[in-house]
Amino acid sequence: QVQLLESGGGLVQAGGSLRLSCAASLRFFSSVAMGWFRQAPGKEREFVATISWSGDTTRYADSVKGRFTISRDNAKNTVYLQMNNLKPDDTAVYLCAARGVSVPSRDSDEYTNWGQGTQVTVSS
Repeated sequence: QVQLLESGGGLVQAGGSLRLSCAASLRFFSSVAMGWFRQAPGKEREFVATISWSGDTTRYADSVKGRFTISRDNAKNTVYLQMNNLKPDDTAVYLCAARGVSVPSRDSDEYTNWGQGTQVTVSS
């Protein structure tokens, strides 16, 4: 059974930083693309970042470009999201997701496995 476990969320002041981690119990983790999404109360889930199996290709939502960095360590079956210069609008539950293929995607429908999420709250 595939499990994705996010950690690293918390409360931070605007301008601060957090690093999210997602540990995957996924047999072929090093072969699949991974993504981060977020969902704020009353809003739809939105794409944040995605990374290819090798880490060579990354994509970001315009709202986080230049502030967030996605990376992965295939030896540890872990994907990360470094979040800098956080803003109150970044407040949301952040979810990790795995695709069944190596190519990254911005579309949440193309991800087959999801974690439970970790709460990020940014105060002004």
